[in-house]
Amino acid sequence: MRRATVLVARLDNAGDVLLAGPAVRAVAAGARRVVVLAGPYGRAAAELLPGVDEVLEWRAPWIDPDHVPMTRAHAARLIEKVRALAPDTALILTSFHQSALPLALLLRLARTRRIAAISEDYPGSLLDVRHVVDESVDVPEAERMLGLARAAGFELPPGDDGRLAVRRPLPPPSPHVAHLTGPPGYVVVHPGTTAPARAWPADDHARTVKELVESGFRVVVTGDETALTAEVAGTYAADLGGTTTFAELAAVLAGASVVVAGNTGPAHLAAAVGTPVVSLFSPVVPAARWAPYGVPSVVLGDQEAPCRGSRARICPVPGHPCLTSVTAEQVVQSVRSLG
Repeated sequence: MRRATVLVARLDNAGDVLLAGPAVRAVAAGARRVVVLAGPYGRAAAELLPGVDEVLEWRAPWIDPDHVPMTRAHAARLIEKVRALAPDTALILTSFHQSALPLALLLRLARTRRIAAISEDYPGSLLDVRHVVDESVDVPEAERMLGLARAAGFELPPGDDGRLAVRRPLPPPSPHVAHLTGPPGYVVVHPGTTAPARAWPADDHARTVKELVESGFRVVVTGDETALTAEVAGTYAADLGGTTTFAELAAVLAGASVVVAGNTGPAHLAAAVGTPVVSLFSPVVPAARWAPYGVPSVVLGDQEAPCRGSRARICPVPGHPCLTSVTAEQVVQSVRSLG
């Protein structure tokens, strides 16, 4: 039986929302209408997911990094939106270190009939489907969320391989962006990250760009941080800093032969458009959970460094050794191996 309206919540960053894509498609196969509840940093990614009919935006104070205050008015805005939506079922998608119960409480107040989530904590009457997983085992994030969808009664349709995906066709880049990238086959270097602990130094990125170009590759540098992209591109690469929407960035990444990026949203966006990734991965979170999913990839960085599993946003170890140990030569060799 197809359910009428299903609400799927993933309230953090763009990469996390993209990793929820297989679960969303499973829900879409068993629902007439799918609404994604996303935070402001994940909305653009939610709008690119196949199977999504509508996106609601709300900032979760227990997840949002900007420390949004939790007030009665803020909670009431979500409750009113969900009551108007009247979902038959809600799936709360979280990472292993996040609790689904604050949102479950608000969805109960919004009269949501059936709520499913992963929860180690006893949920009382807040959940109808409590999916328990062994968190000592590192499972890829996309598979972990798809497991919840299955527990709630939703399966991927026949022929769906469960990889990440975006809506097709993608909007073409603007003429200015297309002029800078040239034809497909370039290497994208994306130096920015959402947390300093996940960033490879800018001068290492710049050295890599220079060595890639001298090795015969065309290089495009992407990101919102225009000063950083200008420094990394230098006089060697096309600098797209600040010029693309999220959907246009997806199109740029789709035209690349390889993407070089840290553990950040564009690495997952590259995977969603089927482009191989050289992943500069800081082990503050497990690569087994958050490495690029479903595409050829090379993970660089010391995965046994002292910061391992700390979930730190700012590196707790002097010298940032997990990533400063990576050389430009290693990145160039990895690009060659994937390209």
